[in-house]
Amino acid sequence: MINNIFNSTDNNNSASLADDEYIDPVDGLIYCKVCGKHRQMRFIFHGEERIVRTLCKCGEAERDARIQEEERREFQRRTDSLRRTGMPDRKMWEYTFDNDKGYNSKLYMAQNYVDRFEDLKADGRGLLLWGQTGTGKTYFAGCIANALIDKGISVYMTNFSTIINQLTGAFSEEKNQIIETINQKSLLIIDDLGIERNTDYATEQVYNVIDTRYRSGRPMIITTNIILDDLKNPKDLAHKRIYDRILERCTPILIEGRNIREINMEENNKVIREAITKKND
Repeated sequence: MINNIFNSTDNNNSASLADDEYIDPVDGLIYCKVCGKHRQMRFIFHGEERIVRTLCKCGEAERDARIQEEERREFQRRTDSLRRTGMPDRKMWEYTFDNDKGYNSKLYMAQNYVDRFEDLKADGRGLLLWGQTGTGKTYFAGCIANALIDKGISVYMTNFSTIINQLTGAFSEEKNQIIETINQKSLLIIDDLGIERNTDYATEQVYNVIDTRYRSGRPMIITTNIILDDLKNPKDLAHKRIYDRILERCTPILIEGRNIREINMEENNKVIREAITKKND
């Protein structure tokens, strides 16, 4: 460190000055014309006078700005990486609070969950979003995922069909690794519970994922078209073991309203009709 200081020694005060610098005739040191603070300092080392460059207030502000900008870029790189690995379906990157069109009257609950996530995470508290198809359950969950990722929090949003495809054909150790990798995320979001194949193998894998998450104490959000009564009263023990764990940790929220896909279809059809029926002058 001393060598670095000496390497910056500037004993020649007549060295070229920057446009915003001047030499104070009182002490012979370089000062900043903007803030008036010195850009050199004098000290004695082993009986020898040394003059070294230092930062004025302007220089300190520029340094701090550079550090903040690099930290911002590094944080952005981290959130970009979290989104790529945590939300493989890029369409869901658009599921944000800013893009909300007001179709879901309960979306404020999603924002509240984000705002209180650290407290809810500590208790492993999640959500069960249920209701008819097309009412915005996936969008609700996607808003939470993107908002948390924007804060640098790891999320994995997927569905059981994708997970089961990953597990199929894998050896036992590989399956455990896949499930453990999924489970390491701060929040696990499983979209469309119930659309996966209804086989003993699929049910077993669903149980393994849910049970691993349940035992870890980490939160999960589940979306499903299965009605709440059927979740509370499943027809067989295998599904009861799954649903009981979900219901214990995930607060049910009914997402209802008009089918958003139908609304989008009507809007798209209106635009197309206007485009193709307009007569040219």
